[in-house]
Amino acid sequence: MNPLPFLIIETGRPLAALRRYGRFPHWIRVAAGLEERETRVVDAEHGDALPDVRDYAGVLVTGSAAYVTDRAEWSERSATWLRHAVHGGTPVFGICYGHQLLAHALGGEVDYNPAGRESGTIELSLDPAAGDDPLFSGLPACFPAHATHMQTVLRAPDGAAVLARSKLDACHAFRWGDSAWGVQFHPEFATHHMRGYVRARAQCITQHGGCARSIERAVSAAPLARQLLRRFVRQARHASGHAVIKQG
Repeated sequence: MNPLPFLIIETGRPLAALRRYGRFPHWIRVAAGLEERETRVVDAEHGDALPDVRDYAGVLVTGSAAYVTDRAEWSERSATWLRHAVHGGTPVFGICYGHQLLAHALGGEVDYNPAGRESGTIELSLDPAAGDDPLFSGLPACFPAHATHMQTVLRAPDGAAVLARSKLDACHAFRWGDSAWGVQFHPEFATHHMRGYVRARAQCITQHGGCARSIERAVSAAPLARQLLRRFVRQARHASGHAVIKQG
C-alpha cells in the first residue's frame, strides 16, 4: 500500500525577486525531503477548495505576506478547516503565517509584535517543554533559525505547550495536543531565501531600528531548524501508519 501523501496549504507567494526558486510549497517539499508525488498543493489564498483531510498523512501550512488580523474570507475558512483537522487528530505543521493561523484557529491571540519586525538569522532558545516534544527533543538549548515577520502569536492557544522563543518573540513555536505544531520561523528557508527577504524588507527593518546590511551579512545556515520538517514528516507517517493498522 502506498503511503498517504502530505497536503501543503499555500497561503501566499514568495517575493517577486525570489520566485525563480519556485513557490513556498516547493521550498517546503524540498526541505522536508518529500518527492513531488508525495505531496498535494491547494492554493487557499486564491480560492482552492480544501479537501477531505482523511486522504492525507499530514498537513503543512505555508507562510504569507497576508495578515491573520485582516480576517480575510479565505483565511477564516482555512482556520475553520484547520481547527476541525487538528481536533480530528491530523498532524499539522504551520509555518509563519501558518503558525499564526493555527494559533488563531485554536483560540490563541495573533497581532503585531510589540517588539517590532524580526528579520534574519536569529537565535532560538528552547523552553523546558521542548525536552519531551516529538519534534524538538534532543536539539540543543539554543540554535539558529531564519525569521521574517511583523505579526506574531501574542498568546498561545489554551492547553498549548510553548516550545521555543527568541529575544523578540516569546512564542516562536508551540505544540497543541499530540500532533499540531506551529513555528514562527522558516525551517524551509535556505540562506539565499533569507538574504533576499532581508534585502527586500530593508526599509522596514530600518524603520524598526535595525540595520539591514548588518543583518544580511549575519545570515548563516540553520540546519537544525530545517531538520524539524523532516522530523514532522516521520512523525506524521508513523501516526498515519498506526491509524491504518487500527482501521484494518
